[in-house]
Amino acid sequence: MDPMKAQQLAAELEVEMMSDMYNRMTNACHRKCVPPHYREAELTKGESVCLDRCVAKYLDLHEKLGRKLTELSVQDEETMRKAAVGSE
Repeated sequence: MDPMKAQQLAAELEVEMMSDMYNRMTNACHRKCVPPHYREAELTKGESVCLDRCVAKYLDLHEKLGRKLTELSVQDEETMRKAAVGSE
């Protein structure tokens, strides 16, 4: 595959994954923090605090999962490389 096309594809996938994460976070935090029947037009202080905490936790977890998946991917690559060298 052409390196420029691969880079463009990777960028498009990253945008798609970030959009998906944002949509999931928005839906999850809205369900958790905002009652289904609105009493006021604006968010209450409690709802705002809940949303802030929910988003912070969601982003923190997303970051930790990303680091762990990267770590596992590096380990897999090293294992594959060692296996390839060992079979020569």
